[in-house]
Amino acid sequence: MALDKAAIETLKNISTATVTTVLLKKGLRNIWMRGTKPLKPGQPRIVGPAFTMRFVPAREDLATPASWASPISTRAAIEDMPEGCVAVVDSMGITDAGIFGDILCARMAKRKVAALVTDGVVRDLAGVLGTGLDVWCNGVAAPPSVAGLTFVGWQQPIGCGGVAVFPDDVVICDQDGAVLVPAAQLDALLAEAPEQERMEAWIMDEVGRGEKLPGLYPMNAETKSRYEAEKSAGRA
Repeated sequence: MALDKAAIETLKNISTATVTTVLLKKGLRNIWMRGTKPLKPGQPRIVGPAFTMRFVPAREDLATPASWASPISTRAAIEDMPEGCVAVVDSMGITDAGIFGDILCARMAKRKVAALVTDGVVRDLAGVLGTGLDVWCNGVAAPPSVAGLTFVGWQQPIGCGGVAVFPDDVVICDQDGAVLVPAAQLDALLAEAPEQERMEAWIMDEVGRGEKLPGLYPMNAETKSRYEAEKSAGRA
């Protein structure tokens, strides 16, 4: 199944915690991007295809302010971003050079990019917040990207927060951070995750009624039978 509007709406109701649980059952343990924290509280859950960008360590002859006008630049990459994508940036976890500031984030917002995700940091915090672009990153720093990084390309496989990200993989971000859904696992996630959310909501209701955890979470056969009966009756 493609990441169409219906799939996006379904995934917006699935937490990143549930995504990691469902994909763990498929053998995928390393999908949560370390260091991808919401820049501000209350950011909505975002779902979109990954648009990848890659930095390498700064090299003095390449990482210069003049490089911002190069055909291979963050500016050129932003102009290639399609509406609704999630820009995922490999910053190698560098936290003392901000990859984007307010102007670049404003342009991304104007192009209707869904979000920026990076294992690095941003700069011009007040300005970035003012753009309305939702950002998941590892903090803020005043120096520009070229103080610690060299930009080398976009739409190629990258590593972000220790996770392999390929263009058009699916990214889901919420208050727990950003997770990666390999494109090949999208159908399985869409088939199984809504039921996982439904089941856990029912379990939470049972906990609220005072039920003990053994036999409830995870369910034993008796509890599962009771859950299925209540689901069939429209009570779960």
